[in-house]
Amino acid sequence: MIALTRMDKQVMYLNPDHIISVEETPDTVITLFNGNRYLVTDTAASIISKVIAFRAKISRRAACSLPKKYLGRARISQFKYSCGANGSGFPAPPVEHAHTPFHSRDY
Repeated sequence: MIALTRMDKQVMYLNPDHIISVEETPDTVITLFNGNRYLVTDTAASIISKVIAFRAKISRRAACSLPKKYLGRARISQFKYSCGANGSGFPAPPVEHAHTPFHSRDY
């Protein structure tokens, strides 16, 4: 949510995902997807910078770099394609098995 100031100096919090347009006539008008319009004292440039900061904060939280212990592999030998046959990190090519048809007739 971003904090905006209405014309009567009240602070309101708005979900930036619901904004359709921001028009800067003498007053700044924000139009939401449900048709509501709000007059605010903030400029269009400040509203855009608040939306960008809000989305950047969400992206930072989603891309947390702290390792999770439960995601670690305790026994790496249990995983078939952990480092590949050639040590390159890519999975080894699958082993060709004898062809066995799924049904009695091979389609």
